[in-house]
Amino acid sequence: MAAPGESGASGGGGSTEEAFMTFYSEVKQIEKRDSVLTSKNQIERLTRPGSSYFNLNPFEVLQIDPEVTDEEIKKRFRQLSILVHPDKNQDDADRAQKAFEAVDKAYKLLLDQEQKKRALDVIQAGKEYVEHTVKERKKQLKKEGKPTNVEEDDPELFKQAVYKQTMKLFAELEIKRKEREAKEMHERKVEMVVWTAGETSKQIRRGRKRRKTGPS
Repeated sequence: MAAPGESGASGGGGSTEEAFMTFYSEVKQIEKRDSVLTSKNQIERLTRPGSSYFNLNPFEVLQIDPEVTDEEIKKRFRQLSILVHPDKNQDDADRAQKAFEAVDKAYKLLLDQEQKKRALDVIQAGKEYVEHTVKERKKQLKKEGKPTNVEEDDPELFKQAVYKQTMKLFAELEIKRKEREAKEMHERKVEMVVWTAGETSKQIRRGRKRRKTGPS
């Protein structure tokens, strides 16, 4: 792969710019290839700091678009599960196990049509939120007599904004789920304490009754 300055050196600024864009494109292609084919990169991606929230979106875990078919989901699962399987990565088995569990969880979630629909609803909500925000900002800029161009006009930046908002929504739902679980667990503990106290009280009363009715 040629570096930016290795071609077009005598051809002026245009050739240098063209060489740089070629170099940049090749770098991106390699990054894309590695993200798909390299076990190490996939394990790193799925176990990086904050992965417990990054991995809440099953489509992001499997690196697939929400519109893909069930057959494509299965195919992608097989590819990733082989890449990150602990048996194939014994030099990093602990993290490989965590990565495999994330892939397996995402796949099973997408097999459940109800769970899949919930994930799709979250993604759609994230997109609609960004679209609404952009619309309101453009309206405000127009009202102020300013150009209505915003950074999300760039498709890539719009995609990034949707990704961030979607991740935030998944995280908020997960936090609420954990709060519900904690509340339910607390309520069960309280019920158990109350039940235990009641049973203890009954035993004490029965013991007193036996003593009163026993031989003098």
